Amino acid sequence: MKKKYLLFLLFIILLFSVSLNAQLFTPVNKDLSRPVSFKGDTVPKKNWLQAGAITFGLNIGLWAHDRYIQKGDFSYISWHTIKENFKHGFIWDNDYMGTNMFLHPYNGSLYFIARRANGLNYWESGGLALAGSAMWELFMECEYPSTNDIIATPIGGMAIGEFLFRSSDLILDDRKTGFTRFGLEFASFIVAPTRGITRILNGEAWRKRPHSGKYFPTPDLKIEVSAGLRVLELKKPILDTGVGGVANIQVEYGDRFEGDSHTPYDYITFKLNLNAHSSQPFLGQLNIMGRLYSTELMNNTKDFLSLGMYQYYDYYDSDTISAVSSDVPYRFSTPASFGLGLIHKSNRPGNWGFNSFFHFNGILLGASLSDHYVLNDRDYNLGSGFGWKLGGALSYKDIFSVSLMNETFRLFTWKGYPENINWETVDERTLNAQGDTSQSTTHSFCLRFDLKVRKNLYLTSMSYAYTRNTNYRYFPDVFSQSFETRLLMTYVF
Repeated sequence: MKKKYLLFLLFIILLFSVSLNAQLFTPVNKDLSRPVSFKGDTVPKKNWLQAGAITFGLNIGLWAHDRYIQKGDFSYISWHTIKENFKHGFIWDNDYMGTNMFLHPYNGSLYFIARRANGLNYWESGGLALAGSAMWELFMECEYPSTNDIIATPIGGMAIGEFLFRSSDLILDDRKTGFTRFGLEFASFIVAPTRGITRILNGEAWRKRPHSGKYFPTPDLKIEVSAGLRVLELKKPILDTGVGGVANIQVEYGDRFEGDSHTPYDYITFKLNLNAHSSQPFLGQLNIMGRLYSTELMNNTKDFLSLGMYQYYDYYDSDTISAVSSDVPYRFSTPASFGLGLIHKSNRPGNWGFNSFFHFNGILLGASLSDHYVLNDRDYNLGSGFGWKLGGALSYKDIFSVSLMNETFRLFTWKGYPENINWETVDERTLNAQGDTSQSTTHSFCLRFDLKVRKNLYLTSMSYAYTRNTNYRYFPDVFSQSFETRLLMTYVF
């Protein structure tokens, strides 16, 4: 199932990119002071009942698939299991990091999109995504409800969901008919399924109108699609190297340098790394940053500076490279994170451009690779803490650019397990631990070069360095280090 979901994600992104390329040349609303809505010049009315019904039906459908097709042990529910879930309460679970840190937030995005498509705003949709997650955790599984899932599903789902919802909005066009209209509706359905369901229920999917039916005005948009080679190297504790293919997709939605903004996610950055390497996970990296609010601090002939509130979703995954070493180079994620960010740009005239940023964020839930906690599907510690992102970019016209970025994640795992635990007798379904009692600091550094080859086509080099320093209560401290290089051809839409 894990691989199917990852292939599904690739299908989403490819359809989005192709459809969006066509939509960039579609006439759009010129009055950018208000969104182009489904009904002309007003936002769709809030339909709480329909949004709730779609979420309820989604949960029932997923449970039916798990119970009657997949026949998962967790799906054999009864009134007794529901009663036990309420009686026992929430615990930290032991699923794969991909399940907990990506698949659950993606599922939360479906709850979230169902609300957005029915007229609810960003915050209201997030609240009801929490209700959808609670329904699943308490009623739809015979395993005790998961503390990390009730955090990651709705909050991570808000980040993924708003990006997918706005992406589907760029695809739709109610002025089209025939096969073109079907293709746009189908692509939008794949990108945001619960919006597609809503449009079918309301008859919007085939209704022709004199306007596009978009919920948002068309934003500034930049899409980069890259493909090439990736070299991954584990430096410590033992040298191990592997080579494979890689594809990157990067989207910048909206105006990064807008002075004052009060609309959540009118500016988004999206980064996706997909591996074609036998020893590495298909989904290697996913980053989403959405601006919630910003205010202008400075804007003169020399510099621009703004301060904003942001939401962050970060996911980095790797696996053992070869038989040389059994160690995993890196594995970390923050599905629930919010913070403040400073955005700077030099306004000095000339052919050279410079911009920079600094973000400091609180991490409600994060994950970091463990050297000792290996139970069932888990080899990582859960925790909370703080982090930062800082970087800058220097460019000459559109011919050459160089950028440097550092991301740091400081996580604290406070709910561990007894020092002398007997792992042979532990029941992974009931052990309530975040992992090893520890503190971890993970750094990700990225140095990127872009050189223009011809119109819209660039040669790109990306060098990453990952370090992790974990201080354990019951074990010696561990320092690990790994590197990767990507040599790519990049097409900019």
